Amino acid sequence: MSTDDSPVKCVVWDLDDTVWDGVLLEDEQVRLRPEVLEVLRTLDGRGILHSIASRNDPAAAHGKLTELGIADLFLYPQISWGSKAQSVAAIARRLNLAPDAFAFVDDQPFEREEVNSQLPAVRCFDAARAAELPSLPAFRPRFVTDESRQRRHMYRAGIERDQAAGEFAGTSDEFLATLDMVFTVAPALSEDLKRAEELTVRTHQLNTTGRTYSYAELEELQRSADHLLLTAELTDRYGSYGKIGLALVELGPAAWRVKLLLMSCRVMSRGVGTVLLSEIQRLAADAGVRLEADFVVTDRNRMMYVTYRMGGFREVRRDGDEVVLEGPAGEVAPHPAYLTVNSLTYEHCDGGARFVARGQPAHAVPA
Repeated sequence: MSTDDSPVKCVVWDLDDTVWDGVLLEDEQVRLRPEVLEVLRTLDGRGILHSIASRNDPAAAHGKLTELGIADLFLYPQISWGSKAQSVAAIARRLNLAPDAFAFVDDQPFEREEVNSQLPAVRCFDAARAAELPSLPAFRPRFVTDESRQRRHMYRAGIERDQAAGEFAGTSDEFLATLDMVFTVAPALSEDLKRAEELTVRTHQLNTTGRTYSYAELEELQRSADHLLLTAELTDRYGSYGKIGLALVELGPAAWRVKLLLMSCRVMSRGVGTVLLSEIQRLAADAGVRLEADFVVTDRNRMMYVTYRMGGFREVRRDGDEVVLEGPAGEVAPHPAYLTVNSLTYEHCDGGARFVARGQPAHAVPA
């Protein structure tokens, strides 16, 4: 078994002699393995997704999964006579997750070796030891949040959106306008901190520094008068995407610095990637301060560097992979026309200032 303890975000399962006992094409009365069912439900409750890579007859396999009552647990199942490594890669593309976020479970050493040879970052496990998965560190997230418990359902809603987009005859912007999207920016509350830690641990591609923050660190920053910890939430007519963005801003008297900016990959195709940054720029302009930003180059986050540059930021210092950028004075790009943004308000008041979000307590900043 793998000793990699980094979080697994999706488990890809073989079917024959793995999810069920027996070979479906030889015996239609294959039996679901009870220990596997328990693992499926346990991990699903922790926010870990499931999919399938099986060499099988698609109609027969889908029919059996439905008959067993577990078809809905699997996202983007790949059931064909092709390579399982190609199937795992296809699932990774559909979920927009890197290979190192995946585990693969199969009873056949050949299949595991084939996946390992083509996708070495995928952790491969013998089906005989599937019952052990929930006890391994990589499958035990530090916190289980509301977003964790609803993650599969959120992806299901995303599949419905993608199907609707595929059937839509107009432009991408015209389709996005039909979604009635609402983007809400607000100071993080105490109940947001578990999700905030989860976002720093799980989000690698759309993360400006790649740094993680513990619950205790985030709690201290949330209470700090010198910092503003922001969350972003997105909803549309299909439901909520949950808390999908996080920003940490260090508040100075003459300049603010964005210490962390990240967005969930789940909203990459929704055209909202620059909105949180634009809101921070607007707040800085309202406060009459310059805006700077930290950026740390990783092997995955170039898109966030592009986001800063599209926002008018320029490099002012670089030391190896660590970059400091500065934003344009007073310039804020307009939000997309298809999006409603619930913004923060920056208010000057006696003794300092405060940030006010709709329906939330004010976040006060002493002078």
